[in-house]
Amino acid sequence: MSSPPPHTGVCRAHPYDACGEETWHSHCALDLCPPPAHGRTTPLGKLLYGNAALEIEFDDRALAHLQLVIAAKLRRHEGFFFSWRDDPALGDGRSSIWVESSIPMMFRFASPERHQINREWLEQLTESANQTQGLYLTAEPGQKVIAPRSRV
Repeated sequence: MSSPPPHTGVCRAHPYDACGEETWHSHCALDLCPPPAHGRTTPLGKLLYGNAALEIEFDDRALAHLQLVIAAKLRRHEGFFFSWRDDPALGDGRSSIWVESSIPMMFRFASPERHQINREWLEQLTESANQTQGLYLTAEPGQKVIAPRSRV
């Protein structure tokens, strides 16, 4: 069997290859697309923090919910810590960043679709953000949390 042709363009059936990049898989009809990185099946967006010196990859669905919670806090000019459990590949620890309106932040989604918001999860995240320890990323009710990955 010959190797698949090189990737060019964007594939609608399998838009994310093993390294998370949008690619074209002309062999998609044969179902030879590699699985997403780290066993993930959802696109990973990025939170770019502090002049893009820090990139944190989140599941797009989680990123959509985080964007709403963070925006609500920043509209009220409230600074807070945002923490999450790290991907085990990074040492299985915990990371935190200080979030306030003077620190540049950009949300970059991997998929063009707007995600439907889970009100229960949004309320949980908002309640967490209003505690003294700050916002802590938890799993969507009934789901497993996909650990974020950060790059400095």
